[in-house]
Amino acid sequence: MNPRFLGITDLVETPSVAVVVDVMRAYTVAAWAFAQGAEKIVLAESLDDALALKARHPDWVALKDGPPAPGFDAVNSPALLRSLDLGGRTVVQKTTAGTVGALAVKEASLVLCAGFVVAEATARLLRARGYDSVTFVVTGEDGQADEDLACAQYIAHRAAEAGTDAAEFLRRAAGSRAAAELTEGVREGAHPDDVALCLELDRFPFAMVATLEDSIMVLRPHAVPMLTGWLSSESISAGTRAWSRACTTPTWRPTPTTPAPSPPCPASA
Repeated sequence: MNPRFLGITDLVETPSVAVVVDVMRAYTVAAWAFAQGAEKIVLAESLDDALALKARHPDWVALKDGPPAPGFDAVNSPALLRSLDLGGRTVVQKTTAGTVGALAVKEASLVLCAGFVVAEATARLLRARGYDSVTFVVTGEDGQADEDLACAQYIAHRAAEAGTDAAEFLRRAAGSRAAAELTEGVREGAHPDDVALCLELDRFPFAMVATLEDSIMVLRPHAVPMLTGWLSSESISAGTRAWSRACTTPTWRPTPTTPAPSPPCPASA
C-alpha cells in the first residue's frame, strides 16, 4: 500500500480511498456515539446546517465543538457523551476539523473516519481490500497535528504489517498540543477524561464508513472480520499507559472507565 498524508488544504484532487483522522476528538466521539447505540451520524457542513437538520428532525441529537450552545444537545467530548443513551438515534455532528475533512473527500469511492479507538478495525479493512493507494487526511492544525499524523501513520503501518507496535505513536499523540490544551482546560466543552479516552487503543471493534446519502454525508459503523467482540483490556489500556508516561501535568490522571456497551449490529465487510 502506498500511503499519502495530507492536510485538508493540501487536497487538490479527490482520492480514491481516504482515511480521515481526527483523534482529539471528532472520531473518538463518533465511535463512542455508536457504542452508545446511535444508528448513524450525519456530518454537517456548518453550524447552521446542523441546527436546520435538528429543526427538521427534533429527535436527532446535535453536537458541536466548544461550549454548550442553544439548539445543540451535546458537545464534542467523548467523556461527556459516554453517559448518553443514544439507542436508535441519529446524531448530527459539526466540528472544526474532523467533519470538514470528511466532507472534503466526500466524492471518494471509500471514506473511512478514524482515531486510535478504531485503529485496528480500520487497518484490517484496508488490508483485507488490498488497496494500492490510500490518502490519509490529517485534519488537525492544517495537517500538522501530531496526534492525527501519528494515528494515520500507525494505521498505515498496521495495514501493511500487522506486527507494528503502537507505543511510539501513542506517545506522540499523548505529547501533542491538542492533548496539552485539553488537559490544561484551554479548549471549552472538554472533560478531564477526554485525552485518556482518545488514546484507548482499539477500544471498539468496528471501522467507520462515511457515504453520501441523498447529498448528505452519513457515517455508520462497519463490522470487520475477526473483530467480533471487544478487544482485550490490555489493548484498551495501552493508550492510557502511554498518556500517563508522557503527561507532565500532575493535576490529574486518567481514571478507569466502565466497559462500553455493544454497538448496534453494523454491516460487515
